[in-house]
Amino acid sequence: MENIMGHFKFPFIAKPVDDGCSSAVKKIKNKQELEAFAALIFRKQEDLDEGAASLLKIKPKEEFPVKKSFLIEELIIAEKADRFLEVTGGMITSYDDKGQIVYELFDASETLSEGDVLSLEEKFLAGQGQNITPARYSKSYPESQVISEVVKKELEKAARLLNIQGYARIDAFVRIYGQEKVEVVFIEVNSLPGMTPATCIFHQAALNNYKPYEFIDKILDFGFKRKNRQLENTKS
Repeated sequence: MENIMGHFKFPFIAKPVDDGCSSAVKKIKNKQELEAFAALIFRKQEDLDEGAASLLKIKPKEEFPVKKSFLIEELIIAEKADRFLEVTGGMITSYDDKGQIVYELFDASETLSEGDVLSLEEKFLAGQGQNITPARYSKSYPESQVISEVVKKELEKAARLLNIQGYARIDAFVRIYGQEKVEVVFIEVNSLPGMTPATCIFHQAALNNYKPYEFIDKILDFGFKRKNRQLENTKS
């Protein structure tokens, strides 16, 4: 514990190394909460210690896996930004006439959470989560559009670097410093994002004039074309 506190200042984020969907992601504000998190993540039994669970405000059916290690990350905050928000931006890929991959970035959605961390229910259960599409970067529509294009360009850079193909959503924090500077801090890439009524990728696709079945059809069309290209390359 002393080693951790020597390298990180409270508050920070603690979470499993290899889980997703906000599973056991907690904002740790003091040494007692850190000790409680470690006790739960390293526990020997399935049941949670009531004292530790209460301290971390874990809900009755909330998932909290057992692991041999956990990850600590710096808490991303607004700092001196005029506006700070969490967004998730969807995208879809296709091929151009030369066979090069084209990335079509959607306007990102603003993600709102009731607690410190977006919960599993807020992400996937209809009526639980709050996603505003498009994200409210500014009260001025022209300025919001300019910021949106900056964010989309940053998300596309990440997508190209990671060679994302098909469809995906990228989660990120956005710091807005007036009209002069926009900073995108990446959280994670959802390589196969869910398509439940609570998820926002259909809303984003709709802004690009895709009906749900058209969006899915385009994903499948890209998959078939990619498979055919792979077969052609194998034969040659």
